[in-house]
This record gives sequence, C-alpha cells and structure tokens, in this order.
Amino acid sequence: MHIDLHTHTNFSDGKLSPDELIQRAVSNGVEMLSITDHDTVAAYQQLNKENISIRLIPGIEFSTFWNKTGIHIIGLNVDLDSTALKEAVTYQHQARHVRAAAIAERLEKLGVKDALTGAQLIAGNDNIGRPHFAQHLFNIGAVTSINQAFEKFLDAKSGDIKKYWATLPRIISWIRDAGGIAVLAHPLKYKLTRTRLTTMLDDFIEAGGHGMEVISGRQLAQQTKDLAKLCQQKNLLASCGSDFHQPDQQWSDVGKYPPLPKDCKPVWEYF
Repeated sequence: MHIDLHTHTNFSDGKLSPDELIQRAVSNGVEMLSITDHDTVAAYQQLNKENISIRLIPGIEFSTFWNKTGIHIIGLNVDLDSTALKEAVTYQHQARHVRAAAIAERLEKLGVKDALTGAQLIAGNDNIGRPHFAQHLFNIGAVTSINQAFEKFLDAKSGDIKKYWATLPRIISWIRDAGGIAVLAHPLKYKLTRTRLTTMLDDFIEAGGHGMEVISGRQLAQQTKDLAKLCQQKNLLASCGSDFHQPDQQWSDVGKYPPLPKDCKPVWEYF
C-alpha cells in the first residue's frame, strides 16, 4: 500500500487547500493519507469525506520541546471529536499566538517592522508559524532566501521560542487520550548526536510515545537503514511521510519516497 502519514495544508504552513492536497495524493498513487497540520485539525472540517477515494487517517503535528530542543510529535488516528484533542488544540493555539507576538517583538528589536501583521497576511489564518515570518522577511527584502531568514532571524537567538508549547508528556497524553498513536516526527532534523537522540527516544517512550518516522521525504538509503535499526532497538512502531508543504519541493512531494523497510513494524497496522 502506498502511504503518506505526514502532510500539510494551508491551514498551517502548507500551500494547498485540503481538497487540493487530496487530489495530489490521489494523482501520486497514495492509498492512505494523513493531514498533519501544525497544532490544528481545521483542514478536516473542510473535507467532504464521502467524495474521498483514499483512506484518510486523522492526524495532527504538535510542537513541543525536549531539553531545550524544539521537536514535533505527530498524533495519528486521533478522534477529532475527543475532549482531549480539543483541549490540546486550544492550548497550542493560544501558545502559538503568544509565541508569534514574542517573535515579532524580537524582530522589531532587530529592525524588522510590522512583522506580526506581515506574517498574519501571509498565513491567511490565525495559525501563524515561523515559515510565515520567514516569507515576510523575504518579501520585504530583509533576506535573499527563506533559508537565510531562518539562519539570520528565526533560529535559536531570535525566533525559535519553545517555552510556550505544552510539555512532551502532556502532548503525548493528549494524543493517547484522543485514541491516537504518538509518533516522533523527522528525528534527523533535530541534528542531535546519536547519544542524545537515543536519550530523547527513551524519554519519549517513557512518556507513552509509540512510534517514530523512519522515512521523512526523500533521504539517503543509509539514513533510512540507521533509523529502521534504531526503531527496532527501541521496539517502536515505524511511520513514514513526505512532510509535504508545497508542490515545488520535489524532495518532499506527497508519497514520493521509497517504501518502509520490511523489517519494520508499520504503525498503520494498529489503526
């Protein structure tokens, strides 16, 4: 089965509408899909599920932190109507607002005016994240690329503010109470040493986490092999996803990556 359990729409920091994302997934041969927008499930309210020809797994990607490192936890197969999920979304929504204001204040001190307004206009909704600030910085000519926006303005010194997010144990508790499976998203993106990544996984498991992304978009075969081995060592369920945001990023197109290694225990077997 062709599966993608990590994608984004324009209800967070993606470019496509929920319907456009579904259409792209179908065109790419995906048979099982999860929309995992950042700290929101609003995209699911816009879908006419009776017209969807693929299996849709309700999902969400939560922002949190571990030992001062910002990390993301995906909740898969969650009950969208559960009290726990609604509580989680409400909490994170408020945290995202406070965080956005704090980022804008820091950017103001660095000489960037009206950053919050600019980010809001780009987002087109109230789910503002660092990518929206990055696009604003690019639009006003403060940087020459989105990557430079993060390097110069939005990394740890100015924009990577983590203190407002719910804690890792609380995030996982919400996911579990919503009937879902907590999955550590794109473990290689945190740039941790093997020792620190292993320690983080131990804390993740102790808090009730059950899965890890072995594949996140197009990556080196050796990286997939190493993550698969680590996943097995920790007895975690294996997940895979493109982390799709927009069509022009070929390395993270919907469903466009090699299959999960056969010796992994797929998370979707538990849906």
